[in-house]
Amino acid sequence: MPVFVSLRRGKPATAKRPPKQASGLNKEQMSEIKKLQAPLTEKDVRSLKAGDEVHITGTIYTARDMAHKRLCEALDSGEPLPIELKGAIIYFVGPTPARPGRVIGAAGPTTSSRMDAFSPKLLAGGLKAMLGKGYRNSEVRDALKKYTAVHLSTIGGAGALLSKHITKAEVIAYEDLETEAIRKLEVVDFPAIVAYDCYGNSVY
Repeated sequence: MPVFVSLRRGKPATAKRPPKQASGLNKEQMSEIKKLQAPLTEKDVRSLKAGDEVHITGTIYTARDMAHKRLCEALDSGEPLPIELKGAIIYFVGPTPARPGRVIGAAGPTTSSRMDAFSPKLLAGGLKAMLGKGYRNSEVRDALKKYTAVHLSTIGGAGALLSKHITKAEVIAYEDLETEAIRKLEVVDFPAIVAYDCYGNSVY
């Protein structure tokens, strides 16, 4: 304990310790992580607010620019899609090749705005959530409100860590696109944040 000299009597005076800080947050202060089971229902989507932390378990799909373009072309021509859009979550990722004994390679998100031109059409077809990083344009944000959907963000630069939440991965469409082919993923407690909700709110 520090000791100081009293200016009045020349006797040592004991300095007062600062008050102890709380050793943690109470339940009201702690962020509650919401559990989502994919595919999603409209009720699931309506329960989410911008800023909510979520853990996703279930089936999600990967798709990037070229896969999005093909999906939209199929919708325009009335062709059947290789995935069920209703209630689906699409993850904007092109994973690296899996090492021996691993399900998948690094699986970090790509920039979401690259899919802006295609997302409204897929949302109209029943897509309920998208997962990537960064901003979405006004047309996408309007479509989220119109079709009751959300955009989720996850951690950029953490592909190796995120891959640990993926328990199964298989290419199901557009194999010629290689890393950008559509994959069906099974995930457990995949972490994300609600970046844009269906009410027009945003973490940005």
